[in-house]
Amino acid sequence: MQAKSLSFRLVVSAGLVLAAFFALVSLVLEQSFRESAEQALKENLQVQVYSLLSAAELKNSGELSMPPSLPEPRFATPGSGLYAFIQLAKKNLVWRSPSAIGLDVIAPPELSSGNSVFLLNEQGRYVLFYDVIWQNVAGMEREYIFTVTEDAQFVRHQVERFRETLRVWLLALGLALIFIQFALLRWSLKPLRIIVKDLDAVEKGNKTHLDGYYATELEGLAGHLNSFINSERAHLERYRNALADLAHSLKTPLSILRGCIEPVSVNKESVKEQILRMDEIVEYQLQRAAAKGEHKTTRTVDVSAVINKISASLSKVYLDKDITFDIAIPEQSPIYIEEGDLYEIVGNLLDNACKWCQNSVKISASLNERKGRRNYALLLQIEDDGPGIPVGKLNEILKRGVRADENIHGHGIGMAVVYELIGLLGGKLEGSKSESLGGMKWSIYLP
Repeated sequence: MQAKSLSFRLVVSAGLVLAAFFALVSLVLEQSFRESAEQALKENLQVQVYSLLSAAELKNSGELSMPPSLPEPRFATPGSGLYAFIQLAKKNLVWRSPSAIGLDVIAPPELSSGNSVFLLNEQGRYVLFYDVIWQNVAGMEREYIFTVTEDAQFVRHQVERFRETLRVWLLALGLALIFIQFALLRWSLKPLRIIVKDLDAVEKGNKTHLDGYYATELEGLAGHLNSFINSERAHLERYRNALADLAHSLKTPLSILRGCIEPVSVNKESVKEQILRMDEIVEYQLQRAAAKGEHKTTRTVDVSAVINKISASLSKVYLDKDITFDIAIPEQSPIYIEEGDLYEIVGNLLDNACKWCQNSVKISASLNERKGRRNYALLLQIEDDGPGIPVGKLNEILKRGVRADENIHGHGIGMAVVYELIGLLGGKLEGSKSESLGGMKWSIYLP
C-alpha cells in the first residue's frame, strides 16, 4: 500500500480515530473501575466497623472493653494492612488493634453522631471514620469514633490488573477493527479500481468507452469521461478528415499548375486562377478543421448563452422577415462540448430555420434527457413555420452538395457538416414535422 494512496490515508485516519476512541474508553473504564473498587472497599470497611461495634462492650464504669480476639484475623497481625482505632470524641485513644502497633493515630475530621466519612489520607490509606454515642446499662453515655483503615495497595493492584487486561483486549479489538476497516475500504474502493482498469483498457485500445457497471456516485464521472473521450476522438477524426479532404481537393489544381508550366510560355492567368482556387480550398478546410475553436478538455459551454447570441445575430440578418424567436431553454444549461462545435451545429440549423420560415422559429432544450434514449445529456429542438421537408428527402439533404431547393442560395454542405459533426460527437440528429408550427423540426441529441 503506497503512502499517497487513498486506502493508506483512510486506514491511517481510521486507525488514529480508533486509537483516540480506545484511549478515552480506557480512561473512562479505568476511572469507573477505580470508583467501583473504592466503593466496595468502603462497604467492606463499614462491615469491619460493625464487627468492632458488635465485639465491643461498655462497662458500668464507662470504660470500653474489647475482646482479645476479633472476628477479622488481620486485626491481630501487625503490618497486615488492616488497622483499627477507637477514640473518645476529641480525646485520647481508647484502643488500637494489634495490627496497628507502631502506627500514629489518625486524627478524625469533624463528625456528628451516626455519620461516617470515607477518604484517602496522605499516607496512602483508605480510612473510614464512624461516630457513635454509646449508652451502658447504668445510663452512662460515651461518644466514640471508630476508625478502620486499609492500605491502598489492594485497590491499586486491582486497578492495575484491570488496566492490563483492558489494554490487551482493547489492543486486540483495535487491531481487529483496523483489519475489518481495511477490508471494507478495499471493498468500498473497488469501483474506483474498476474504472481505472477500464480507463487503462481504453488507453490501450481494448475498449472504446467506459461501459462497466459502476457505483451510483461514479456514473456521472463515467459519463463525463465518455464525453471527453468522444470529444477527443471527434477532434482527431475531424483533423484526419480535413487533411484527407485538403489533399484530395488540391490534386486537381496541382495537376493544372503542372500543365501550365510545361509549355514554353506560362499561362499566367491560369496559374493565378488555380492559385486563388487553392487558397480558397485551404481556407475552407482550415475553417472546418478549426471548427472546434479553442481546445479546452474540461470546459462546459452554456447552451442558452450560445443560442441567445446566435438568435440575436440572425434577427439582424433576416430583419426583413421580422422573425419571432420562441426560446424555451433553462437559464443555466451547461454541457460538455467545445464551443466551436456547438456554434457550428446550432448556427447552421438556426440559419436554415430562418431561411425557410415565415416569421416564427421555436427553440427548446432539456438537460439530462432520458426518455426513449439513454446516455444523452441534452435534447435540443429547433422548429419553424416554413413549408418543411418531405420525409423522402430528409436523408438526401444530409449528403454533401444536396439542397432542398436548388433556387435557394447555398452550397448544400451545411446540413452535411452538422450531421457529420453530431455523429463524431456520439450524438444523433433526427428530422420530423413540427406539431406546433407545422414546418420543419430538428431534434439534436448530444451526449
